[in-house]
Amino acid sequence: MTPASPTEPDLRHHGDAEVRADGSGLVDLAVNVRTGTPPQWLRDRLAATLGDLAAYPDGTAARAAVAARHRRPAAEVLLTAGAAEAFVLLARVLAARHVAVVHPQFTEPEAALRDAGHEVHRVLLSPSDGFRLGAVPDEADLVVLGNPTNPTSVLHPAAAVAALARPGRTLVVDEAFMDTVPGETESLAAVRDLPGQVVVLRSLTKTWGLAGLRIGYVLGPAPLIAALGAAQPLWPVSTPALAAAEACSTPAALAEAEAAARLLTEHRDHLLKGLAAFPSVRVHGEPAASFVLIELPDAAAVRTRLRAHGFAVRRGDTFPGLGGDWLRIAVRDEGTTDRFLTALDAVLGEARGSLPGAAPGTAAS
Repeated sequence: MTPASPTEPDLRHHGDAEVRADGSGLVDLAVNVRTGTPPQWLRDRLAATLGDLAAYPDGTAARAAVAARHRRPAAEVLLTAGAAEAFVLLARVLAARHVAVVHPQFTEPEAALRDAGHEVHRVLLSPSDGFRLGAVPDEADLVVLGNPTNPTSVLHPAAAVAALARPGRTLVVDEAFMDTVPGETESLAAVRDLPGQVVVLRSLTKTWGLAGLRIGYVLGPAPLIAALGAAQPLWPVSTPALAAAEACSTPAALAEAEAAARLLTEHRDHLLKGLAAFPSVRVHGEPAASFVLIELPDAAAVRTRLRAHGFAVRRGDTFPGLGGDWLRIAVRDEGTTDRFLTALDAVLGEARGSLPGAAPGTAAS
């Protein structure tokens, strides 16, 4: 366990920075939003709300739909302006004495906790055992982790996550990418009988392509949900965002998300097979989400060269527990992946002299 330092790394860096400014024309493998989204039926549903914008938002129906989707009472659901708002609310409302954040993971929870004045202790998982979830300090009364975890793509067993729950502790599980897992097999979203306070965060951004709309939600004990809601400003979620939450909770939408998750599995397997052809590239653990984390020598230089070949990937050194030899790659269709692997082959060929382990003539299948 390592106390975090505000001087490193850059917790506010996110994947969208890779495709802004000079990223025009690059194939985006840095952001994990599913391509081709929102689907047309969802666009139509959002457009239909424009006539209602003169009225203040009413989240009753959306909250009920999300509650039914996860088999919970509506009092255990809080709709938020994206999962990022939920991290801020939790940081402001919870009076924790010992905060433990399990890394590598999405950096916004730690940033929000620090902004709220919390001292954050990092629990660093190791690539040597595939970023497997281990113990956290007994004294931790607030524990935050992702499942599946961004950027490692590792899906922790639900039993291992649940084992972290205990009386007097708030366990926050960021399941923003759980709907990229077929069957959502390791989710705690519908689990209500664990000790302590267990809070699950969800996002509609990734599968449905709604990053610009800002819609997510929190699932947890009713008293805590009420406290978080009291900390929100009035009408925190817009009418179009509420319509999205309701629409994406229907059986038809859930079936579409499940089909997308199964297709994603095939596309990820194709990417992993191609990456396995590079001796200098290592994947730790078993990726389960819509991205793959790789380790390779001098990844920062590789990332820059990939941009020259038309591809933007996510740097890994801004995640605690990683460093300059890590990159995160979004899973795309097989044609896009093949073009990326060809570019990676060219980049590693250009860099043979400075990248030990990159074999001459490595082929990307």
